[in-house]
Amino acid sequence: MNDVERRDFLEIAGWSGLAAGAALSTWPLVHSLGPSADVQALSTVRIDLAPIAPGMAVTVMWRGKPVWIRHQTPEDITRATAVDPSRYRDPETYAARVQRPEWLVQIGVCTHLGCIPLGQKPGETKGDYGGYFCACHGSHYDSAGRIRKGPAPRNLEIPPHRFEDDTTLIIG
Repeated sequence: MNDVERRDFLEIAGWSGLAAGAALSTWPLVHSLGPSADVQALSTVRIDLAPIAPGMAVTVMWRGKPVWIRHQTPEDITRATAVDPSRYRDPETYAARVQRPEWLVQIGVCTHLGCIPLGQKPGETKGDYGGYFCACHGSHYDSAGRIRKGPAPRNLEIPPHRFEDDTTLIIG
């Protein structure tokens, strides 16, 4: 091996070692930018729907926000689909808000200033439209979480969710 070949080999080996060292030293930095295990654990919530009878509602926490899950009765569905949402501030049909008509899943935070509206629990004020009422600023939502009256600009948000099977809901 002459000096030119040896120099080329040493240069290639040196640059290769530098590249490998740089890649190995940046891996911990890149890995630290990802979410921690506790954050990943909160990113999805699995709910067993079997014990929730028609007409019942439950609240679960997802990403620090209350998520309302309501098992709609046929009367609830009829009432929610009987109105024309084109007159609403945030027009959205009932079908656009649900994946399955009997299950309404929404984030229980008022879209005005982030208050928690009343109406999820039995005996609470449900507002002028039989849904939810934000007592802080007077926003009234219908039974499908659509804004009908008051300062709230949008309907209650629908979180990303899917049904794993007939009795399991996954939020997130």
